Amino acid sequence: MSQVRLSPYIRIAWDHTLHPPNKINRRALFDYELIYVKSGEMKVLIEDVEYRGVPGDIFLLKPRQHHSIDCMNDRPVRQPHLHFDLVYQPDSPTLKTSFLPMEAMSEQELRLFREDVTQELPNHFRLRHPVIFEKLLFDIIHEYESKHPYFETAATGLFLQLWAQLAREHLWSTHAAIATNWVQLERVKSYLNQNVNKDVTLDELSSVANLSSSYLCRLFKKTFGVGPIRYHLIGRIEHAKKLIQFTDLPITEISELCGFLSIHSFSRAFRNAEGVPPTYYRNLPSKSEQ
Repeated sequence: MSQVRLSPYIRIAWDHTLHPPNKINRRALFDYELIYVKSGEMKVLIEDVEYRGVPGDIFLLKPRQHHSIDCMNDRPVRQPHLHFDLVYQPDSPTLKTSFLPMEAMSEQELRLFREDVTQELPNHFRLRHPVIFEKLLFDIIHEYESKHPYFETAATGLFLQLWAQLAREHLWSTHAAIATNWVQLERVKSYLNQNVNKDVTLDELSSVANLSSSYLCRLFKKTFGVGPIRYHLIGRIEHAKKLIQFTDLPITEISELCGFLSIHSFSRAFRNAEGVPPTYYRNLPSKSEQ
């Protein structure tokens, strides 16, 4: 899933049970709804595609998508769920939940739909690790039910963890090779983080992971967004930024401590990564001066 700058607003957090013959008739939401099937079975129709929801399943209903929800086997369905905006908008606190199809909405209502920024995420998930997701979801619901001081801040933090877990589940489910080689990928990332004081080679990383260098590069980039050598360079530059700003070490010495062969190669790499020379961070006020 593409990384977006999230500023979520949780509108509803509810541990709800749907009892037959009650059902959710065809409608389109202004916002997002995330439904977790805790018990029972449900039939969900999303844009004319029918899904069967069983315990451990998740449904992500997106803005403008017509859908309906019904119980199966004439048994209740416990379906804790959230209504939310992924990006806060001025009307987020006042937006109501829609129970109408788009053709029955007014012109004013049609202007309330949020932009969908989750195109890569499917409507239906079958979780590999439902316990993790379930705990986060019920912790969010508990915050909204208890309304302790700063409950909205606490719930927002929990939601970001839940959303990250959902994104990871999607990544693992659509790229089996990442799940299979997760231990090796974490080992390489840890090795890179622990060796920001030197240059590394693909052959070196290939030995650490016990994978071919080309295969490792593809998997690493798919998992972490950049290739391993680029990831390492970013880490070395970040380490250098801290040394420049929070120590009095000469920049030439810092370049050596970060594994660069010369001040010229360090300055060139730094400027390419940051858009400014290393001395820019030396001129910033330190925390003790602020």
